[in-house]
Amino acid sequence: MKPAPITHLKQEMKQRTQGELLEICLRLARFKKENKELLTYLLFEIQDEQAYIESIKKEMDQQFEEINQSNIYFAKKSIRKIVRTTNKFIRYSKHKQTEVELLLHFCKCLKNSSISMNHSVALQNIYIRQIQKIKKTIGSLHEDLQFDYGEELKALGV
Repeated sequence: MKPAPITHLKQEMKQRTQGELLEICLRLARFKKENKELLTYLLFEIQDEQAYIESIKKEMDQQFEEINQSNIYFAKKSIRKIVRTTNKFIRYSKHKQTEVELLLHFCKCLKNSSISMNHSVALQNIYIRQIQKIKKTIGSLHEDLQFDYGEELKALGV
């Protein structure tokens, strides 16, 4: 089955009743964890973006504590998973400021962890890519925010 384009979906949704739309949303939430997470964000967390950011930072800290550091291979896999999870939460929000704060927190956690990035080119590349994403996103923010986040980047040694 080929999915319909967004425009067709939007037109069809306009023709449905509120009850039908509610049933469709609940059905979507049952099928995939990601759909349920997005729905949770849209219904409960969108009003308080700062609390959303803080909860993700706590989750990120917990994930960094659970990294298996016995082997650089396992550490690398765990860090990639943290990046994927963080990017998923950034997609939910769509706020550039949220993106910058979460990526900065990730870079701080990675830098402060006991994982030696000097022994792994892949880890260095992950770190560099996140720094590049931060710089690109900072450029689209208000000047005051650009300065503040620029200072945080400098604190990371970039």
